[in-house]
Amino acid sequence: MNFSGIKVPDTGLVRDAIDLARSSSEPYLFNHVMRSWLFSILLSEGVEVGPDAELLAVSVVLHDLGLTDRYIGENRFEVDGANAARTFLKSRSISTQKTQIVWDAIALHTTRSIALHKEPEVAMTQVGIAADVFGLGLDRIPSDKQRGILAEFPRLAFKNQIKTCLCNIIRRKPETSFDNVLRDVGIRYVDGYKAPNFADLLASSPFSE
Repeated sequence: MNFSGIKVPDTGLVRDAIDLARSSSEPYLFNHVMRSWLFSILLSEGVEVGPDAELLAVSVVLHDLGLTDRYIGENRFEVDGANAARTFLKSRSISTQKTQIVWDAIALHTTRSIALHKEPEVAMTQVGIAADVFGLGLDRIPSDKQRGILAEFPRLAFKNQIKTCLCNIIRRKPETSFDNVLRDVGIRYVDGYKAPNFADLLASSPFSE
């Protein structure tokens, strides 16, 4: 199996993950996870310890389930997505160890400063996503491959669409937006949004010293 001329693992698990992401996500979000996956594959080439291709596929393809109507819950969206992926893997009798790697990869995909120090699958999940969202690492991917990925999975106004999606998440459950990337989005785009400040929380803690 290949996308945009890039060979990908052709397993039932990977195909099921793609089907789940496609059926759960709006087109712009599905295209984002697919581009992120293909970028993660290309950016994994030549790394000292490469990721397991199947686990990387599942991690990246399912990383934004927590932003979908089907899987949004009461937790921060990364955890909702990780929990959904864990349920998906448990239903297919995937080992606890492999399931935990996928859970970590999804739960930490917005926490680059931690994800890059975890297992290769966790690190490269974040790297592929960062390439699609911020353009990090695109200078290491040949232009013809970038064009092929964008042609097969066009961006569909991704910047505006994801901004709208994240703002809606903040309005729906603001208590989950204080210790992740949603904080920045809320401060800039959501009227009336106010996040607690760590310095204030520390100063007002109920201790005398």
